[in-house]
Amino acid sequence: MGGKKRKESSSSYSSKSSSNKKKFINALGKLNADKQHDVSIQAKKKQQPQSSTVILKGTKNFRQRLICSLLSGKPVKIEEIRNRDERPGLRPFEANLLRLLDKMTNGTKIEINVTGTTLFFRPGFITGGKIRHDCGTERGIGYYLEALIPLALFAKSPVKATLLGITNDNHDLSVDLIRTALLPGLQKTFNLPTSLQLKIQARGAPPKGGGEVLFTSPIVKQIKPILLVDEGKIKRMRGLAYSTRVSPQTANRMVDSARGLLNHWIPDVYIYTDHYKGEESGKSPGFGLCLVSESTTGVIYSAEEMAMGNQAVLPEALGRKSAELLCEEISNGGCVDTSCQSIYFLLMAISEESVSKIRAGKLSTYSIQFLRHLKDFFAVTFKVKADTDSNTILLSCLGAGLKNFSKKST
Repeated sequence: MGGKKRKESSSSYSSKSSSNKKKFINALGKLNADKQHDVSIQAKKKQQPQSSTVILKGTKNFRQRLICSLLSGKPVKIEEIRNRDERPGLRPFEANLLRLLDKMTNGTKIEINVTGTTLFFRPGFITGGKIRHDCGTERGIGYYLEALIPLALFAKSPVKATLLGITNDNHDLSVDLIRTALLPGLQKTFNLPTSLQLKIQARGAPPKGGGEVLFTSPIVKQIKPILLVDEGKIKRMRGLAYSTRVSPQTANRMVDSARGLLNHWIPDVYIYTDHYKGEESGKSPGFGLCLVSESTTGVIYSAEEMAMGNQAVLPEALGRKSAELLCEEISNGGCVDTSCQSIYFLLMAISEESVSKIRAGKLSTYSIQFLRHLKDFFAVTFKVKADTDSNTILLSCLGAGLKNFSKKST
């Protein structure tokens, strides 16, 4: 019986040993399969394109580089920022722009070296929402609005931004030109919602500012491709003569001078006057004139000129200068205002994966450099062809197909 028991025990042990061996072999096979699966996953990860850092030098197109970085998701490193100047590094208004972009995004990483001559910018997620920002007095509010407009369209939620500072100066686009020329032009050309608006709540002239504007923007799913090559004929001209902390007659004198020139070319000219008093007039005196013309095909041209209260400029001279600048802009031809070229080119580059085409007049050096940045960040190359018959330039590109996944399809 003892031998029988040992035999049974041996048989039992043999069967258990065989069963364990099979389990071990199966487990080993599964482990090897898992390893192979892990290797294949790692291989796939390595094959996926990584967002490589774009390395640039100098401060030209500083805003546009940051805009492209946020929209493309590619980090950017900017070196040699005024490294040979007496005051090397970023200027206060550039640092202020970085603070504004940080407010509008989540997860953005900004690194600046001790001397301020090197900036590393890793873009985060564009959140949008309510923003209040003091733009300071070194640059106009338009400097910051040019960055906000394209970014706001691709935010997570609609943007409602209150910006404080200088509303009109001769260095940046004025809030009047953005409100009457840039935004309406974008709405017509790219079929953007009419809720893209700018309201002037208080004016602020240099050097002390004191202005306030409210910028509201919806979000879009994608930008539509455009075909804008027909200039049309000028059918009407409109304008706005504004004055703050100076005589109300200043605006009327600018209007009479500008109309004296423009009425020689077209009868439909109307220029509004806008005089601000009290708290809405800002902290410094100033006056200026913004003119806009519209063609039969909806093309908008614009020009502006302003003077600070402490400058010895006659309102009549300023009005005539503004009218001459508008006539010069119209004579350049094209279907896009020279001051608005860069934002049109940007929206074309990130539009749906289809061909967009536009006719432009004289390309500014700013726009030419920006076309190179669009290739760096979005791999979008513009085809440029001169039209000798009209002395204009035809530009076309295939859109990168940027989508805003926060916007639900309707």
